[in-house]
Amino acid sequence: MHQPPQNDPLRDVTRRHFFTKCAMGLGSIALASLLSEQKLFGRESKLVNPLAPKTSHVPARAKNIIYLFMAGGPSQLEMFDYKPKLVELNAQPIPESFVKDKRFAFMDTFSKDRPKLLGTRRKFARHGQSGAWVSELLPHTATIVDDITLIHSCATDVFNHAPAKLFMNTGSSQFGRPSMGAWVTYGLGSESQELPGFVVLQSGPRGPRGGSVNWGSGFLPTTYQGVPLRGKGDPILDLSNPQGVDATRQRQTIDAIRDLNLQRLVETGDAEIETRISAYEMAYRMQSSGPELIDLAKEKPETLEMYGIQPGQPSFANNCLLARRLVERGVRFIQLYHTNWDSHGGPGEDLDKSFDKLCKEVDQAGAALVKDLKQRGLLDDTLVVWGGEFGRTPMGENRETTGRNHHIDAFTMWMAGGGVPKGKIIGATDELGFSPVEDRVHVHDIHATMLHLLGLDHKKLTFRFQGRDFRLTDVHGELVTKLLA
Repeated sequence: MHQPPQNDPLRDVTRRHFFTKCAMGLGSIALASLLSEQKLFGRESKLVNPLAPKTSHVPARAKNIIYLFMAGGPSQLEMFDYKPKLVELNAQPIPESFVKDKRFAFMDTFSKDRPKLLGTRRKFARHGQSGAWVSELLPHTATIVDDITLIHSCATDVFNHAPAKLFMNTGSSQFGRPSMGAWVTYGLGSESQELPGFVVLQSGPRGPRGGSVNWGSGFLPTTYQGVPLRGKGDPILDLSNPQGVDATRQRQTIDAIRDLNLQRLVETGDAEIETRISAYEMAYRMQSSGPELIDLAKEKPETLEMYGIQPGQPSFANNCLLARRLVERGVRFIQLYHTNWDSHGGPGEDLDKSFDKLCKEVDQAGAALVKDLKQRGLLDDTLVVWGGEFGRTPMGENRETTGRNHHIDAFTMWMAGGGVPKGKIIGATDELGFSPVEDRVHVHDIHATMLHLLGLDHKKLTFRFQGRDFRLTDVHGELVTKLLA
């Protein structure tokens, strides 16, 4: 029998290595196909569709979430939390008992000259059967108060923008944790076959501080991270085929890349390769579904008028309409970021013209979204959330003009649809709007309740990482039962 030379590499190749490596990994591809088809993987196979719909822990009241994130911390005292006593005491120093041992981002409360109170100049009125107070800045929101629940007693832990946004989105002020949208798609998957399960839309003068970590997947597989879509042109850059590449050639390319990735997946068991396979397939499907999504030409003129959309101009209004279209297509979690609500009193951040402009940009479209979902029968299954990372102080902050500082003890959010009561007001703050005096609702409580409305138990939605089980609410969070219809 012929013996190969001592330095022949064939001597070091076993039968297992041979079938793994030969013919472009034919053995690996066949094995991966067999395991996927017969569901013989040691864990759940994501080769077919990692975002396939999954069973919830408890009966769900909502199927989808649209989160309208007002990045920068909108002033509740100019919009929702009416405080006549604060107006009466305008320009007087805040009592020491309120600010003792408190910290603020840009305000010294330890000197003898305590910050002065700042009463709003905005006119407030009661609206709807609920009698909710809403300021003159939000005439359209005032028309939906009987369809929403206002929460006046929200509280958070972090008073600087980037970590506070992280905290509101991930339950932690530290980088590396999965965002809420990632947790939701990890726990429930998505009903959309043509679009990502978690979509991000942005408007305003710049992106939110902290950037993409606010919609990242952290230690979860990157399949579950948010996908930013543009409202004009290609929804995602480079989504269209290059010149000279037709659909047949594109499909052949995707198939070849998939086969190579499957080979590597069987060799390494790396879950990120599953994500890569899924991403290529999703991008291929989005080449047809993406442009159709952002084409608003088929919408009725009265619908565009209701949202306040100006055709061809990207805006928060455009994004609100896109959010409704994404819900119709089964996308699980849609998050809209609108900047810049950082009303300190500097250029472009004043509580006068700049704040008026911001309110006008979001008021009509936000109210139209709730009305549009309602008239289409989608609101019962869609949870709409409005709010920022924190609120604003009852004390003024003097820069070029007078503004308000960051405030973590009390701010306002609202929710609608998806199992939330209609026309309800939860929580109350003291006469100056400084602290909750009734039904304090912490960020962890908000997260736990939002997950519950989707049918997820926040204590059971976990992922093991670095030797322990993590969850969105960490070791905190209680259901806000008043938020359940």
